[in-house]
Amino acid sequence: MKTLHKTAISAVAAGLLSGLAYTPAFAADEPEASPVTANVTVVNDYRYRGISQSNFKPAIQGGFDYAHESGFYIGNWNSSISWISDYYGPSGGYTTKGASSSTPVSSQIEMDFYAGFKKELIGEGFASDLGILQYYYPTPGIPNTAGLTANPNTTEVYAAQNFTFGPVTGFAKVSYAVTTLFGTVNSTGSYYPDLTLNYDTGVWGLALNGHIGYQYVAGNTPRGATNYLNTTIPTGTSNSTLSSYTDWKLGVTKDFGGGLSGALAYVGTNAATYKGAYSYSSPSGKNLGQAGGLISLTKTF
Repeated sequence: MKTLHKTAISAVAAGLLSGLAYTPAFAADEPEASPVTANVTVVNDYRYRGISQSNFKPAIQGGFDYAHESGFYIGNWNSSISWISDYYGPSGGYTTKGASSSTPVSSQIEMDFYAGFKKELIGEGFASDLGILQYYYPTPGIPNTAGLTANPNTTEVYAAQNFTFGPVTGFAKVSYAVTTLFGTVNSTGSYYPDLTLNYDTGVWGLALNGHIGYQYVAGNTPRGATNYLNTTIPTGTSNSTLSSYTDWKLGVTKDFGGGLSGALAYVGTNAATYKGAYSYSSPSGKNLGQAGGLISLTKTF
């Protein structure tokens, strides 16, 4: 995605992506739970790190996870998207300078593959998490400077510390890009620190959620680079100046039981503008990081 996860899904994925500690509990007379879980979500707008990946339209998402008792986990998560086809597809509304509009570069899906190790090394309710996450888009590339193409696929490593204080759970996490970030030139070394807090109200299965993060985009623009409106960017302008931003979320989740949960949230960013054009904008010029409401329904198996 040009920017960036996910809401509560399975236990492992929720711990990885939402920061909730993975602490399965089994009653003595209940069979042991399977180490493999699956999930499916429908949401009115796919937001990644505050930025819409579906142009404010609904998305369907899902994946599966395997968690070993040793703390090792591995999984896959997928979502429908539109940001690549919106800008670069043969029928899309935009291509960069020098790029052929007939080049089939559209992709309608994001596929995430992750693996890591998560263990309560400090104490009960304080799980430490180290892992690697690969964002994959089945496309040959996206148009870039001077008619060249860029690879939107991105690899990040991350470290997180989960915590529990009574009804309050959460995590502090840092993600670091070891490749370029979603096709942004010279952006290897970009990073994203974030903090998530959840408060179990103890009423009707409701939990309050809060999140804040900062997406730093590393590197400088090369000669001839353009922004979304084909405006040439001065050589050497920092990617941080053009694309770094803070995102936030306030929300509430409801556990309906039986693996079914719902969520309401209000999200937003302070994504910067450049020469009157949003750094993260739709083909129609809408700021993809503007504040908005989210509603989702998730089923885990």
